[in-house]
Amino acid sequence: MLEELDWPAIVSEIDRDGFATAGPVLSPADCASVVGLYDQNTGFRSRVVMARHGFGAGEYKYFDYPLPDPVHRLRQEVYPRLAPLANQWAAALRLEHRYPETLDGFTRRCHDAGQTKPTPLLLRYGVGDYNRLHRDLYGPLVFPIQMAILLTDPKEFEGGAFMLVENRPRMQARAEVIDLRQGEAVLFAVDQRPVQGTRGTSRASMRHGVSRLRAGSRHTLGVIFHDAI
Repeated sequence: MLEELDWPAIVSEIDRDGFATAGPVLSPADCASVVGLYDQNTGFRSRVVMARHGFGAGEYKYFDYPLPDPVHRLRQEVYPRLAPLANQWAAALRLEHRYPETLDGFTRRCHDAGQTKPTPLLLRYGVGDYNRLHRDLYGPLVFPIQMAILLTDPKEFEGGAFMLVENRPRMQARAEVIDLRQGEAVLFAVDQRPVQGTRGTSRASMRHGVSRLRAGSRHTLGVIFHDAI
């Protein structure tokens, strides 16, 4: 499914807007398979109840290594398609580091820096649950683009919209509400990205979240490419 996507257009849109939606990257069967993992007692390194930390309402679990096959495959195959843009952004922001061509190379760099915990996560929302605007930063090494995949058919819930908010210098915030189909991905800036303005290149900061769920239940897969301390 990934090979059928127009990756040059997707990457160009991420560069222009800070995010892009892609066609389905998981089949309905794959979505159901990943959702079914949530209630298992193995395969995860931790469970987070969002209300306990002021993150919102709902919960999520971080996968442990080795990652389930669909998650591992997505991480391995999408990273190299995004790495050139990540390096372009790093150069524009005058950062010293550059990103390896492969995820394995970047993961080794994370582990050498003490970031050894996997960060892909499975989120579960029920009625009244939501996720406050946030950034997924888990240590000094950050890959600047991440991916979220809706695993639930939108017909099965109401509300629960994926939201992005961008802040630029000397401008009011820009909000985006993104509707996804089952298995579809949104790729977006984790934190900062370069934008061109009248005074040259500046930094735009992105945060993401999920609005309150009014009915049904919703599962999402988050694919983050840097590991955690």
